[in-house]
Amino acid sequence: MNHDNDQYDIETLGVRAGTVRSQFNEHSEALFLTSSFVFNSAAQAAARFKGEEPGNIYARFTNPTVTMFEQRLAALEGAERCVATASGMSAILATVMGLLSAGDHIVASRSIFGATVQLFNNIMARFGVETTLVSATDVDEWRRALRPNTKLFFVESPSNPLTEVSDIGALAALAGESGARLAVDNCFCSPALQRPLELGADIVIHSATKYLDGQGRVLGGAVLGSKELMEGVFTFLRTAGPTLSAFNAWVFLKGLETLKLRMDAHSASALQLATWLEQHPGVERVYYPGLPSHPQHALAMRQQRSGGGIVAFDVKGGKEAAWKVVDATRMISITANLGDAKTTITHPATTTHGRLTAEQRGAASIGDGLLRVAVGLESVRDIQADLARGLDAL
Repeated sequence: MNHDNDQYDIETLGVRAGTVRSQFNEHSEALFLTSSFVFNSAAQAAARFKGEEPGNIYARFTNPTVTMFEQRLAALEGAERCVATASGMSAILATVMGLLSAGDHIVASRSIFGATVQLFNNIMARFGVETTLVSATDVDEWRRALRPNTKLFFVESPSNPLTEVSDIGALAALAGESGARLAVDNCFCSPALQRPLELGADIVIHSATKYLDGQGRVLGGAVLGSKELMEGVFTFLRTAGPTLSAFNAWVFLKGLETLKLRMDAHSASALQLATWLEQHPGVERVYYPGLPSHPQHALAMRQQRSGGGIVAFDVKGGKEAAWKVVDATRMISITANLGDAKTTITHPATTTHGRLTAEQRGAASIGDGLLRVAVGLESVRDIQADLARGLDAL
């Protein structure tokens, strides 16, 4: 199923879109484990390399299994083209290296993943690309940060770990007025809950490692947008080689089949858990877009289909108390990964955002008592009871 994707619902696209069968007419998508592809003649090889004839060449940049994943995810996001990469961070790297040059300027939310901050501030800066970090929610800060050489806006919405929600439409309008492109990291929602391109974004970025897989099995990433924009990203990938493996692409194809079902379940459980946490005496504050108490609740409910599966909360008593809650768990996995069928818990200040300075963490409102829970598919009652072991003892 490769045509007329608009007539199908997201559940159907997740199962069927992008599927191409080989000569054997297999039902499940085929896994092509090969480094290269054979040509019928020297002329065909030359035509393939020149781009005059479509077809596979070398697995660094062409593989049928990877292509099926790219086409399926593009259908889910409503994008013209998808470029798959080896990880979520390599997707961000491919975006900036493929679209920016020395002397260009990025405006990014300060409420982004710690490794993304490191990439922008410590690596891209060495190549003459400067970054200004601003509030995820104050559009006026983005406007004030604009320069004549601003070429990219970058935002996570909801953000990691505080689930701040950015006004994607307003940022898209501002970017369009200034000649910049808006890239939205859609990792927390996935296309099952949010489609940033429909809201005006130019680029969508995924760590496929998270919800697109859904079971914490493999690494991968993706960049999506117009054919024109993605050509620059693809050119970087073809040359530099941050390539998604065929096996990982095949795993992601299987993950996408259940994406909508899983995201609905994650969201329902997360809302139930967040509501319980908000009433617990050991919790100072809960951050979850599905709660009416969330500062951007109304915006989130306009942009997203539900609140998602990530709940963050401040524990009374700072780092010592937060660590006690983590260490008291018996079922929940203590790991920084998210988007898994298994519920995970992490202390952002000393893990995902541990490489940031104390000043940077403070600017991003990541306190020592903050915990992030990625709600899995277990019983909510069991998740709640596991957190209560530590919270009740504070």
